[in-house]
Amino acid sequence: MNKKILTIIALLILFLTVSTVNAGFFDFLDDINPNYKNNVTNDEKTLVVGINIGFPPFVDKTASGNYAGFDIDLAKEVCKRNNWTFVVQPIINWDSKEVELNSGEIDCIWSAFTINNRENDYTWTEPYFNNTEVFVVKSDSNISSIDDLKGKTVEVQIESSGLDALKGQNKSIGDSFKIQEVHDINTGFMDLESGACDAVLVDSGIANNKLTQKQNSFKILDTPLSYDSYGVGFKKGNTALRDQVQKTLDEMFKDGTVDKIAQNYTQYDIQNHIIRR
Repeated sequence: MNKKILTIIALLILFLTVSTVNAGFFDFLDDINPNYKNNVTNDEKTLVVGINIGFPPFVDKTASGNYAGFDIDLAKEVCKRNNWTFVVQPIINWDSKEVELNSGEIDCIWSAFTINNRENDYTWTEPYFNNTEVFVVKSDSNISSIDDLKGKTVEVQIESSGLDALKGQNKSIGDSFKIQEVHDINTGFMDLESGACDAVLVDSGIANNKLTQKQNSFKILDTPLSYDSYGVGFKKGNTALRDQVQKTLDEMFKDGTVDKIAQNYTQYDIQNHIIRR
């Protein structure tokens, strides 16, 4: 047989094999998480929500592979009322979130997303949740105050509001200990449990969730580092989509839906920190 024909046949077989494998892989993702879609085409009937993976009780992954949490519930209800298809898009590298938003891969970031120090980077909804940045240490630690952290190692998620606070308005505190940045805050808690670090700086809701999961393992220092607020972030200038989401959220606040959703998370003190209008 002609060598050129053999080469063409070999290339066709390779192409079909790769295509089949890739198709099977993405089918697998759809099976384990029906809210996740690959290469979603954004349109007026779809809201692709970018999330920070593993931020319970706001965003978490269930045993069945779906995403759940307070922010997920809010976003789903907004989509339902607008007849939009709700799609979750995990942001694997949190420091690339703005790139994904500006490229159109996601429509918004809705995942315990702090407005403070990012006011001019995105188009925002009104804040809907008051948050505090707190230090978590092991329950048997002799660290009982922020002053006790001097010379210690504190882990904080990269590109987080806590890191911004340590490098900004609370720089004097941040300079007193070693800051170690991690891509996933769950890594921080594992390091804390193993003794690889002395404390973790994290949002209060996430800290309370971890204390619920790991009773008697951790404790939260009494004095927060800083205070901030959560909002939904859109591409700079995308006021049309922001306004529609804001309008729907306002309706949900007014008719009691937001409070009703918050009741599912009473153990994390969500209700007492909602910003009601």
